[in-house]
Amino acid sequence: MVCVTQLYVLAMAVISCRGQSILLPLVESTRQVAGAVITQPLFQALAQGAGELIANTVYDATRLPVAIAHVLGVSENLPVLINNNNVADRTDKILAEYQSGLNNEDAKLSIDKLIKKYGYPVEKHETVTEDGYVLQMFRIPGKGSVVFLMHGLLGSADDFVIAGLESGLAYLLAEEGYDVWMGNARGNKHSRRHVELEPSDAGFWDFSWHEIGCFDLPAMIDYVLNSTSAKTLKYIGHSQGTTSFFVMGSERPEYNEKIDLMVALSPVAFMSHAKSPFVRLTAPVGDIVGVILQGFGLHEFLPDSNILRIIKRIMCGTGPIAEIICYNSLLLTSGFGFAELNVTNLPVIHGHTPSGASLKQVVHYGQGFNSGDFKQYDYGRLKNLRIYGNEVPPAYALEKVTAPVSLVYSADDWMAHPDDVDALYQRLGNAVDIHKVPHPQFNHIDFIWAKHFKILIFDRLRRLLTAF
Repeated sequence: MVCVTQLYVLAMAVISCRGQSILLPLVESTRQVAGAVITQPLFQALAQGAGELIANTVYDATRLPVAIAHVLGVSENLPVLINNNNVADRTDKILAEYQSGLNNEDAKLSIDKLIKKYGYPVEKHETVTEDGYVLQMFRIPGKGSVVFLMHGLLGSADDFVIAGLESGLAYLLAEEGYDVWMGNARGNKHSRRHVELEPSDAGFWDFSWHEIGCFDLPAMIDYVLNSTSAKTLKYIGHSQGTTSFFVMGSERPEYNEKIDLMVALSPVAFMSHAKSPFVRLTAPVGDIVGVILQGFGLHEFLPDSNILRIIKRIMCGTGPIAEIICYNSLLLTSGFGFAELNVTNLPVIHGHTPSGASLKQVVHYGQGFNSGDFKQYDYGRLKNLRIYGNEVPPAYALEKVTAPVSLVYSADDWMAHPDDVDALYQRLGNAVDIHKVPHPQFNHIDFIWAKHFKILIFDRLRRLLTAF
């Protein structure tokens, strides 16, 4: 414990005050890479401008009283990200890049076979949560300290390897000698088992990211620490992987002592400024739609649905490029941009995502957008009284998150808006670092699959991990 404490004090010593809270050795390297990477050819500004326009248009459209989906689905006048004006001169290039990746066997390989293919050892591990969910984890063993990776909504452990050797976070960490563990939340393709329930049972899907934070993360963290005989680990989460961590730190504060450092890539807690057209379209009616769908026995968030097809047309229009870019519902709902999108690798992304989630997870995020707060699930007045003893669900006590937290965000993130990240920073009990990615087009998905991930994210992350 003395050694850990000394490292923590040392790390804190090199962190400066609000507004400049980045590790000092990283400042110059950040400046050096920014100019080279952000100067991308053509239509970056066009894509960003269209994204803003789409987000606002969809938000306004949700205020229409009737036939919203029908109206949106047939309109020919809504702005789209992909049209003749912004891809006409690159259509052939994009198609060629995509087609060149169609025969990549990585799209069909399971995660363990994928890791083995690229020369790394891999282990499968399982643990059971307090409420009976069987969770699978993957490990690339190393002799260094333990790093635990947690995916976002609709993601899985696959997210950290499918970008390949040059950009896959798990591979990059393994090269640094870390003992890399990748978790899987209940309900995704690797964790669809329960000691009593089947995925066909409604009860199996009765969870949101609250339960992932209260049960899944503690179970996996305890298993990893027991397996490695380590006392603490470093945690890196993306999107929902950050949300669930903040839940754990608030609701299970004893786990803060088990974390040397938590790095939040695209931190999602407060969401009132989210630009995602999916969030803005569904949030105002999310509770009602959720009840209706559950009444029809639909409890899993399906990748192919009428609402997603509507949003696809709103955002992307039609044509071969639109089909390629918007095929994957994870990209469609979380955001995509051309600047850092590796089109050649899209077939691999399509082959591994989306990985599944409960409808309740999606509804819970929508509630956050509506309320502007980071709260537990809202069941309605009467059920809230039974569960919480209050008509309104309680807010998460973020001041209880005492583990050191580093927040990494970007300007063009559809889910984690800079204003919302700032609100989170102000509320956290121990936010020791906040960093804006120096790329105006960096979006929510780029935090795991960007072409220049190593330069824009990992080089700094590597130094940050070393400091703790």
